Amino acid sequence: MWTVRAAVTMRVPIRLCSLLSLLCLSDTYPLLKGRHNDTGTNLFSSPDPTHNVTGLADRCTDEGFGAMALDDKGVMYYFRDDFVWLGFHGPAKRINETWQSLTGPIDAAFRNHNQEHPLEHQRIYLFKGSKVWSYFEGKLVAGFPRLISEEFPGIPDDLDAAVECHKGECRTDSVLFFKDGKVYVYSSNVDPAVKQKTWANVGPCTAAVRWMEKYYCFNGINFTRFDPVTGERLSPRPLDTRDYFVRCPGRGHAHTARQNATHMSLVNRCSNRAFEALSSDDKSRTYAFRGGIYFRLDTGKDGWHAWPLSHTWRTLEGVVDAAFSYRNHMYFIQGSQVSIYSTDQIYIPIAGYPKSIQEEWEVPGITAVDAAFTCPHSSDLYLIRGNRMFLVDLNTRKQSGAAKTIIHSEVDSAMCNAHGLYIFHGPSYYHYKDAEELLAATEAPAPGNIASYFLDC
Repeated sequence: MWTVRAAVTMRVPIRLCSLLSLLCLSDTYPLLKGRHNDTGTNLFSSPDPTHNVTGLADRCTDEGFGAMALDDKGVMYYFRDDFVWLGFHGPAKRINETWQSLTGPIDAAFRNHNQEHPLEHQRIYLFKGSKVWSYFEGKLVAGFPRLISEEFPGIPDDLDAAVECHKGECRTDSVLFFKDGKVYVYSSNVDPAVKQKTWANVGPCTAAVRWMEKYYCFNGINFTRFDPVTGERLSPRPLDTRDYFVRCPGRGHAHTARQNATHMSLVNRCSNRAFEALSSDDKSRTYAFRGGIYFRLDTGKDGWHAWPLSHTWRTLEGVVDAAFSYRNHMYFIQGSQVSIYSTDQIYIPIAGYPKSIQEEWEVPGITAVDAAFTCPHSSDLYLIRGNRMFLVDLNTRKQSGAAKTIIHSEVDSAMCNAHGLYIFHGPSYYHYKDAEELLAATEAPAPGNIASYFLDC
C-alpha cells in the first residue's frame, strides 16, 4: 500500500502577473513590471500611456535616475532631482508630494530586508546628504530623519547608490552602499558590521536595485547586472534603462511582441493556456512553466513577470514536461531526459546531466511523463503517464509497487504542498488531500480555474 508523508511547509500566497518582451534574450536582462489594480500596468490590456502628461520632468530623457527602489507593495519608484515616478509609466511628481518631509535630490534608496528585525523589515530608506528617511506603507517612521552615521554606523554621507541583499543571495541580510567607486557591505548582525570592497568590474553606480533576485547597477541611463557577493559583472554589455525598466514611446520590445498572438498567449498569465509544469523548491520558490518560459509565483513584493528559462537555469531551454524538488535539488524532465540543479544561492546544474529517465530511476517502460511531483520532506516521487501513476523511492531510485490507475485520463502537471495535491489540466485544477485520495477517487472533484486561483486574474 502506498503511503503519503504529510507536508509541513506552508504554501506562500502566490500571485502572478505576466510580462512581455525579452523572452528571446539572455538571463542578464530584466522585464518591465506589470501589475493590475495598482499604479503599474497590465501590458496586455492597457493602452500606451503618454509618458509626460504633467509638463514636469520627462523620465525618457538620457539623464537616467539618481535612485531606484521598490516599496513594501512591490511598486518601483524612480528618483531624479526633485521628481519621482511611480511605476514604470506614471507621470512625474514632486518628491514632497509622495514622501512626507522630504525634497530632492535623493542620493540613494533601498527597501530593507531583515526578517530577524520585523519592525525594520520592508521599510524603504531614502538618503540625502548626511541624513536618511525611513517610510513604511507610505508614512514616515517615527524618529526619522536621522543621521546616516547613527542609523548605519560606518557608512559615509553623500552616497551614490544603495541596494538591499537578501540572506541566501548574500551570506546574510545586508545592504550594499556605493560611493566613489567603493562598496560598503553593511550587515547589522555580524561583527564588524561594515566591510569595504572595491569592485572594478561593476564601475560607478548612480543607482542600484534588486529585482527578482537579480542585482542591477545603473550609471546614468545605462545599467548592468552584477553578482552581489563577488562584484562580478554579469551583463555582456551595458543596456539602456528605457528599453527594460521604464516604458518610453518607440523603445523596448513590447510592440513587436504584441504582434505575435502565440507569444502573447504564453506570456499573458490570464490567457488560460495550459501549463506544462508547476513546482516549488525547498526554499518555497514556486514556479509555473509553459512554452520555454516560467512565471515566479511567490514574489508579489517584486512584481510578477514572465521569464525565459535561462534567466534562472542557465543551461535549460525548451519545454519542461515536469518539475519537482528533493533535498535542495530541483529536477526537470524534458522528453526522456532528466536535468538536476542544486538550489543554493543560485541554481547550479549538476555535472553529468541530463540523463535518461531510465538511467535516473528504475521504472520499467517509462521513457516520458506527463507530470511528476513530490510532497515536502518526502522521498516519494510520483510519475504520471496518461491515467497511470508510478511511485519511485528516491532513496533507492527504484519503482515501489505496481503502477496505479487514476481518475484523470489526461494530466498536464501536478504539484503537492501543505495544502494538498493539485492536478492540472488545461485551464482547470483539481484539488485532493493527498495521493491516496487521488487514487481512491471514483470521480473528479469540482474543477477550479488556474488563472483565477493561482495567477490572480
